Amino acid sequence: MRWHANSENLDGKLRHPRDGKAWKTFDQQFPEFSSEPRNVRLGLATDGFNPYGSMSMSYSVWPVLLFPYNLPPWMSMKQTSTILSMIIPGKQMPGNDIDIYLQPLIKELKELWSDGVPTFDASLKETFTMRAILLWTISDYPGLGNLSGWNVHTGLACPSCNYDAKYLRLRHGKKNCYMGHRRFLPENHVFRKDKQQFDGLIETRDSPITPSGSVILQQIQNVDVTLGKKIDAVGKRRREDVILQWRKRSIFFSYLIGNIFSCVTIWM
Repeated sequence: MRWHANSENLDGKLRHPRDGKAWKTFDQQFPEFSSEPRNVRLGLATDGFNPYGSMSMSYSVWPVLLFPYNLPPWMSMKQTSTILSMIIPGKQMPGNDIDIYLQPLIKELKELWSDGVPTFDASLKETFTMRAILLWTISDYPGLGNLSGWNVHTGLACPSCNYDAKYLRLRHGKKNCYMGHRRFLPENHVFRKDKQQFDGLIETRDSPITPSGSVILQQIQNVDVTLGKKIDAVGKRRREDVILQWRKRSIFFSYLIGNIFSCVTIWM
């Protein structure tokens, strides 16, 4: 569990999360936690699958997995190192209601961050207080919407662009098309002035600024959504009357705000 601190990165290449910006930023903000290399750093992954392998049967099971990143890369992602924290049963995907199932896990993560648990280190023959932190989540794009609460089914689907995303609804294709991708190019790039091969306009905008944690907290401050499937008198799920960009105040925000406010930016 001390590999990430004792093993040197000699060539500066990114081979492990400890070489990345998020890990190093966390170390700078929380030196007390980082001073104990045996404290556990976790990543959470979840996705749904059909356990029966039959496309004709609609059933979705969602395992929630935790990965300890203290271990070297050839061990951290192995099945023997993976922690199966829970299995969310079907028949349908949990959607927004995944927060209900995550409540016991978030409660334990809060305790592991604030109080820790006495743990025996067999290699050093001593007992220490082990703490843990959830650094990030891993999911596909629909799963990102379920975990974060950001609506990924609208024209503003990109959570990094946030409300600054520019999209065009195709009249016949009925799909959202993002023609503003040239704004990510360098300011003097030749494609920015190329009207003929794109949308007939010169692109002068800067790339969108990824919102900070404090900005996101302001956006969700007044979000009040009651979790649970809404069933009408016929027994069918009702559609939302108003499409919200923030579909809920994610349970992960309660974990971050209560303990490590500064890490909201890292998580998003």
